[in-house]
Amino acid sequence: MDADLTTGERIRVLRESRGMSRPVLAQLCGRGVEWLKKIESGERELTSHPLLLQLAAALQVADLSVITGTNTPAAAATAPLGRLAHPGMPDIWSAVMTRSLTAAPAGPVDPIVLQGRVDQTWRLWHTSARNRTEVGALLPGLIRDGEHAVRTLDGEQRRRAQVALSDVYRLTGQATAYVAPAELAWVVADRALSAAQAADNPAAIAAASWNLGNILRETAYPEEALRVVEEAADLIRPHLDGAPEDWRGIYGALQLHAAVTAAREGREGDAWLYWGRGDQVAKSLPQNYLHPSTVFGRANVDFHAVSVATDLKKSQKAIGLADDIDPDIMPSVERRARLWVEVARGHLQRGDRTAALHVMQMAHRIGAETVAYTPSARTVAADLWRNSPRSMRAETSRLAEAVGIATAG
Repeated sequence: MDADLTTGERIRVLRESRGMSRPVLAQLCGRGVEWLKKIESGERELTSHPLLLQLAAALQVADLSVITGTNTPAAAATAPLGRLAHPGMPDIWSAVMTRSLTAAPAGPVDPIVLQGRVDQTWRLWHTSARNRTEVGALLPGLIRDGEHAVRTLDGEQRRRAQVALSDVYRLTGQATAYVAPAELAWVVADRALSAAQAADNPAAIAAASWNLGNILRETAYPEEALRVVEEAADLIRPHLDGAPEDWRGIYGALQLHAAVTAAREGREGDAWLYWGRGDQVAKSLPQNYLHPSTVFGRANVDFHAVSVATDLKKSQKAIGLADDIDPDIMPSVERRARLWVEVARGHLQRGDRTAALHVMQMAHRIGAETVAYTPSARTVAADLWRNSPRSMRAETSRLAEAVGIATAG
């Protein structure tokens, strides 16, 4: 590859060398043809690391420097191999994409009972080390029952069913993140927001917006993600005085979402400003408060400080913040595992591969599926496997195999 080629030109050369059309590559990345055309022509700059990983996987390129050139930092240069897939996806796809437009021949669905089932499934998501598998098995039934309830109920019961259905689709978005086809991810996010708006429930709208913000951020629309969560925060803010604790909880979660989004864009001042707002919300709630789906609370605010510092490439600060955290106060297995992934990223930024391997092994023991299905975790595992010294090769290979990254050849 000519060293003078731009990133866009490299992508075009790689695509054409594989006989791949522009529409096919764009679809594999969950984006439009015009987006890829602008990237290849240099009209649009490609700065999103998740999108670089998607392009690398689609083009079967193991080293991101082949796409970006020789100036890619070593810690970010390797793309994780192995296709992200989950056996529960076909049933979830069927429930979401082939929903009936008429009432199914089933008995009535009590929206209170339905909401209770959804709440229990959220708890399972946060407490199981195999959360994608166990929650994924329950989602098709919840989706169908929620849709049936909304079609057959009316009045206040229908509004309650719409809130429950919005929760179901938010949970579906969480459980299928990074394994769902792009079209399903967008459908799920849109249905969660539409159901919440139909219920005219500010807290449900804010929660669905938090979910939509995740999709936007992970598909390289950071400005749109910030706009969505800021509008949701503006919507719910006037209702916070005297509102249930969970309304303030989702408001705080929106602030933390914005903090991470700003940090990934290198906007340090904005990132810590948003984080500070979330911190103030946590201080206004009981010390042991925990939002049922976003797990917003004191511990999660502290966890997000580590994420913000890591995304800002402030590895020393990130590791120092992590040293002051007691991770066991966070009841969410999924969130604890992701904390250690963030710490591993910080160690990798400093070039300390021994420490990065140690905490990645901890993350995998805590939440194996969280690590296996999170791109940032797979990136760390791939980097350790490819670039660690010979003395660490056996352990990094075992981690790579456990995460699902091919280690042969």
